[in-house]
Amino acid sequence: MSRIAVIGLGSMGYGMAQSCLRAGHEVWGQDINEDAVQRLKVEGGQDGPLPGDLDAAMIVVLNAAQTETVLFGDGGVARQLRPGAVVISCATVAPDFARAMAARCAEAGVHYLDAPISGGAAKAASGQLSVMASGSTAAFAAARPALDACAETVFELGDEAGPGSAMKAVNQLLAGVHIAAMAEALTFGMTQGVSPAQFVEVISKCAGTSWMLENRAPHIVDGDYTPRSQVNIWPKDLGIVLDVAKSAGFSAPITATALQQYMVAVGMGLGAEDDAAIAKVYARNVGLTLPGDAE
Repeated sequence: MSRIAVIGLGSMGYGMAQSCLRAGHEVWGQDINEDAVQRLKVEGGQDGPLPGDLDAAMIVVLNAAQTETVLFGDGGVARQLRPGAVVISCATVAPDFARAMAARCAEAGVHYLDAPISGGAAKAASGQLSVMASGSTAAFAAARPALDACAETVFELGDEAGPGSAMKAVNQLLAGVHIAAMAEALTFGMTQGVSPAQFVEVISKCAGTSWMLENRAPHIVDGDYTPRSQVNIWPKDLGIVLDVAKSAGFSAPITATALQQYMVAVGMGLGAEDDAAIAKVYARNVGLTLPGDAE
């Protein structure tokens, strides 16, 4: 049994905390949303301040700024961990940021695992995430109990921080583009008399499908934009992709085009909706009515 803190109890972090509890670990959950903290307590999570003998802290927040604040802000977690404990950093961040956090954690006497995650809320709750991880042998060893609880697959991508975040940027490029392309294809089909339900039934069995299509298009069919993953995530993540691309002298025009569609969605007030709501951008532009919308 390990003593694990999960900082950030959103759709991913909460499921990861549940997976750690199910594996028999002691789990402290922290979040600005006190309701999430109390729900985890009801399910067996520990209450109160973080103990000083934690084995691992999983940081499952939204971005680099929040990661840095959690680790090194007032009451930062990095300074509360015992020597030899590990920070498992799961947010999508730039590789250079991951390297900087690893160096600062080393100065504090704790390990840092660059460990962005993929798989969605359902896989987080079932302990079946994919983790794109890089860090020292000692960091992997310290993180193993938590990783075993939360992940179906752990890709070991290097012996220092950075490669994990680089691989996550590659993944987010594809994921963000796939969601935008799905929305474009679905609404294009509507202009030709193909209903969203028909689109999902047929295309999900054809070569044009993708995991994102099969996961997100049903939200449009159901008219349900309850946020499993918000539109707001994509300006950040695709912005990271483009920043990294720029530093490499690499042109990423498809990514840039997808990013503009997400920015339009945010401008329409859709930022807090499920990212499948990007379809509303296309629907508005051509005067289509999506399922669940008023005629």
